[in-house]
Amino acid sequence: GGGFGGREVVVRVNGLDTPWGADDLAAAGDAAPDAVLVPKVSTPDDLGAVRARLPEGLPVWAMIETCAALFRLEALGAESVNVGVAAWVMGTNDLAKEMRCRLTVERAPLMTALSLSVMAARAHGLVVLDGVFNEIGDADGLARQCAQAADLGFDGKTLIHPGQIEAANAAFTPDPDAVAWARTVVNAFERPEAEGKGVLKVEGRMVERLHFAEAKRLIGVAEAIAARELA
Repeated sequence: GGGFGGREVVVRVNGLDTPWGADDLAAAGDAAPDAVLVPKVSTPDDLGAVRARLPEGLPVWAMIETCAALFRLEALGAESVNVGVAAWVMGTNDLAKEMRCRLTVERAPLMTALSLSVMAARAHGLVVLDGVFNEIGDADGLARQCAQAADLGFDGKTLIHPGQIEAANAAFTPDPDAVAWARTVVNAFERPEAEGKGVLKVEGRMVERLHFAEAKRLIGVAEAIAARELA
């Protein structure tokens, strides 16, 4: 029925390996949400099977939460582009269960999986979201894990309770000082005398064109957040 404002509505379905998966996808396609989130994606064929059951143009979000998926990240990334996957979501609970590892705040056993997933998503131009934090009452642990996810390069974090929103927003909203520096870098590279130069000295610091590109991205994120807050 709508009424969500500027928020996207994403419907999570059961996997196609369950008795309900096919019917879920049919219902989700009829509902026409902003995207459909599919769990337990382990192979490129999984993505193709999902795509075949959804209307053309309806974005798919894929959950990366199996050990098999981690050994196929490159193939999954390529097929994600082919079939219209817009985002990956880390299913850290299921991955930890399958690995039989301890799921602590620091998540040391998952660092390889998390980092490789971010790398693969970036290689194929995909949004990638970190998994959930289970301890609803642990505000300090949540803040630490949100900061860790931002440091790893995730675009955001999935949540299980409204009380977790503020911490996640704080971690993934660009720092005002960082945004100010980004504007300084952009201004420096956009001056006529900087045309064609790959490296500049800005306020005593060496900056390259890669920093220019990252500065523009950071400004874009900050401006998008500001626009949403005004909406």
